[in-house]
Amino acid sequence: MVLYSDDAETRLSVRRAVGRRASRDTPTIEWVEVATSEAMLAAVAAGGNALLVLDGETAKVGGFGLAREVKDTYFDAPPILLLVARPQDAWIAAWSQADATVPYPLKPMEVADTVAGLLRAHAGA
Repeated sequence: MVLYSDDAETRLSVRRAVGRRASRDTPTIEWVEVATSEAMLAAVAAGGNALLVLDGETAKVGGFGLAREVKDTYFDAPPILLLVARPQDAWIAAWSQADATVPYPLKPMEVADTVAGLLRAHAGA
């Protein structure tokens, strides 16, 4: 699973919320943490990712634009979870073709439940 944010605290918060497993019925997670858009796109190109967690608030290249780029570039793109700052960002999350959003401040149960749901849906696809 790729976790993209330029903020180390955000990455830590997501990892702590989800843990090694989002739920009992989902696989163990191996996190690939990246802080730049180049590293995120390289991780996607390498393949083998069950989910992308992108911080919409990342400076320079935010998760919204990257989500759209991934969905437009890869036919078999993994599901994307966007971390958003405001409920009003729902329209841009829809434009970005994200599969789900979680608002700040991050609530551990909400993050874990959303990740588990996306992993289940992806496994069943």
